Amino acid sequence: MTKTPSQNAVDKLIGVVHPSEALKRQKARMALHQLRRFDGAGGGRRTDGWTSATSSSADAVNGPDLAKMRDRSRDLTRNSPYASRAVSTICSNTVGTGILPRISSRRSKVRQSRITDLFNEWATDPSQIDWESRNDFYGLQNLVLRTVVESGECLIRRRTVLDNETIPLRLQILEPDFLDTGRDGAIATGHIKQGIEFNREGQRVAYWVFETHPGDSSISSISGLGKSNRIDAKEILHVYRQERPGASRGIPWSHSVIIKLRDFEDYSDAQLLKQKISACFAGFVVEPESPDAALEGHLIESLEPGLLEVLPPGKDIKFANPPSTAEYEKFTRSILLQIASGYGITYESLTSDLSATNFSSARLGWLEFYRNIETWRWQMLIPQFLTPTWKWFKNAAEIGGVPVGDVKIEWTPPRRELIDPSTEIEATIKQVRAGLLSLPKALRQFGYDPEEIMAEIGESNDRLDALKLILDSDPRQTAHNGATQKAESSEDSSTEESQIN
Repeated sequence: MTKTPSQNAVDKLIGVVHPSEALKRQKARMALHQLRRFDGAGGGRRTDGWTSATSSSADAVNGPDLAKMRDRSRDLTRNSPYASRAVSTICSNTVGTGILPRISSRRSKVRQSRITDLFNEWATDPSQIDWESRNDFYGLQNLVLRTVVESGECLIRRRTVLDNETIPLRLQILEPDFLDTGRDGAIATGHIKQGIEFNREGQRVAYWVFETHPGDSSISSISGLGKSNRIDAKEILHVYRQERPGASRGIPWSHSVIIKLRDFEDYSDAQLLKQKISACFAGFVVEPESPDAALEGHLIESLEPGLLEVLPPGKDIKFANPPSTAEYEKFTRSILLQIASGYGITYESLTSDLSATNFSSARLGWLEFYRNIETWRWQMLIPQFLTPTWKWFKNAAEIGGVPVGDVKIEWTPPRRELIDPSTEIEATIKQVRAGLLSLPKALRQFGYDPEEIMAEIGESNDRLDALKLILDSDPRQTAHNGATQKAESSEDSSTEESQIN
């Protein structure tokens, strides 16, 4: 129960003389009491300059500044080694060599094999999958994620090509600049917000997309520059990390550290320039008060090891005192920690500085980073890009005359690098043996396709049995400690069975 502020003697006196005024005073005191319940909502000199805190929607906050943030983020990625490193670290760890598909069918193994071969042929041929014929499916994964991190979002447009192709589908990767943000406002069927058209229920129905990149000055003479077309939402995949409900578009992942990155680059350049300038001065010659007093001698203007020089009368040399860099490393580490946190990665992965890292801290940092990686994969990249692309593929296969049937797909991310393989593999074995983890799930954690691995193991075991070979790595023949396991003979089995009966 909330405690209300009590009346003092003055309030009681006013209440007797002027009840209505006393009521106003009590209401004001209660309002002030509610305001002071949270320091963060209070006023004062510490919050007087806090004018950016508003109750605006996500689009109202992001929209006016989105293009400028995107341009600055790209500029930092081009010119800042740490911004470039952050982007590549996120992509190489989240996508790596590619998130692999596993296609399955309960009804027909023949159909499963056929669709798998068809998908692999399409996905690994840039001329079949990429509108620009540059990347295969796994290269496109990296390109899409890189665009999302650097620019905040990425558009993938479905292109249907009916030129005697088995899978008449290609993917066109577009930067968010292609959205015509000039189209904004109410329309008869709903409204358009920053180039995205919504119906009256607030669902996306179309995207207004430029025919050419609006910032490409090299093709200014081409017709269609600045012209946008309405593309049905079913033909566009819009990939971005949604940070607020109702956010129609994504923002660059560096948004919280853009200023820090820029200031840090300026600070580093200033430090380097200061050291370069100070290094140019070995010493300073101090002239006497009377210039003529020192004209008789000659003063050397360079130094070498073991040199002894007798100065002429009136001459003096003061050696330069270079500025200290003792605090530079400590300050730099503090700023880079903040930058790494802004991107959602670790300081070690951002800087490759392992000087203050031990096994425990490295493992804890990697586990936290790995949680972010899993979130980016399973809550953004896979549901917004990979799975919808699979649906497009199935539709294109049907158009190409290939029945898809009940085939389904599972995604296997790249294998996770182990910090301590001997310890972690042993822990995984114990989890599988205890029933806490299935073998297929464990194989997927290491980036392998369970069906493929088990098929290879089966073929290998059959080959070993045919050649009557026993290997120490064969768990059917040797125990975990390396001892040979004796197979129970049929005679012993029958004898044991008769004893039981």
